[in-house]
Amino acid sequence: MRIAAFNVENLFNRARALDQRTWSAGRPVLEAYERICALLEEPVYDETTQREILRELGRLGLRNGDTAKFARLRQNRGRLLRRSRDGKVTVVAEGRASWIGWVELTTDRCDELALEHTARVLRDVRADIVGVIEAESRFALKRFADAGVVADGRPRYPHVMVVDGNDERGIDVGVLSAAGYPLVGQQSHVDDVDHVGRVFSRDCAEYHFRSPRGTRVAVLVNHFKSKGYGGKVASDAIRRRQAVRVAEIYRGLVASGIEHVTVVGDLNDTPESEPLAPLLSGTDLRDISAHPGFEDGGRPGTYGYCTARNKLDYVLLSPALYSAARGGGIFRRGVWGGKRGTLWPIYSTMTAAVHAGSDHAAIYADIDLD
Repeated sequence: MRIAAFNVENLFNRARALDQRTWSAGRPVLEAYERICALLEEPVYDETTQREILRELGRLGLRNGDTAKFARLRQNRGRLLRRSRDGKVTVVAEGRASWIGWVELTTDRCDELALEHTARVLRDVRADIVGVIEAESRFALKRFADAGVVADGRPRYPHVMVVDGNDERGIDVGVLSAAGYPLVGQQSHVDDVDHVGRVFSRDCAEYHFRSPRGTRVAVLVNHFKSKGYGGKVASDAIRRRQAVRVAEIYRGLVASGIEHVTVVGDLNDTPESEPLAPLLSGTDLRDISAHPGFEDGGRPGTYGYCTARNKLDYVLLSPALYSAARGGGIFRRGVWGGKRGTLWPIYSTMTAAVHAGSDHAAIYADIDLD
């Protein structure tokens, strides 16, 4: 059995602010977007909240109109704002219940050749179960898999699942599994809370599969809070809370008698980082990267230049799975190798960075359950 994690960076449409070519402009947009979404959920828009709403709308270019380069204001029923002819803009909604609407990020179509390379990575890795990061929806992932990841004339992954998470940008986590590994159970953790509030930026999606020999395997798919925007202290604290909660979910599964558990996905931090310690040091989960049969091509990272500081993607295994592991690896052919694309072998049809299947490599573990 091969288990993989792969950040596909959306399949058909991606928020314009997430385009790395416009990152200098996109980063403040994402920060403003995160803040405005929180402000608009307030039950009462007092004077302080109104001032903050107007400030963040200004950062998004939405004070004077509902559409801007990176964002759009939807006012479907009732009104959030009054824009006077003299240029004055006022928040007229009294709170969340007094209008129906939201702010959304504008999207661009993903490059068609990049989409083919994303599919090619999955065809070449040939995993039986794939934790998919940054998929827009189940329909998008299923259409992509049915058309692009085919073996012997049939879709390699007949089992496709994505549950909408807490990220309003359309970057959810999901799973693909081959015919011999049917999905037999699932649970979402989007509403899990701790002493601070809601825990997961996306979800810790819990999927259960049955192997051809009848073994039950639980897969926890994660995409932790990014370090790309917002303050370091705040984002570190969120990732630590997420690591703590995933560790609790893992221990609960083991206590219920499920021995074969794996945590996969983009955890957005390095193995020695303090935020990931509750998961990597506080449990008996083992990183497949530490297995003597693991091949990393001389680079331990999975993102960007794939140095040690760019080790962000994981396949963590319970003792029962790790003892059955025979090795694993990092597959980088779909990642543009540095500024010129030459740091490692890539697909010959990738002639520019925009053609990359992802800026994350796929990581996988090979396990012999027999």
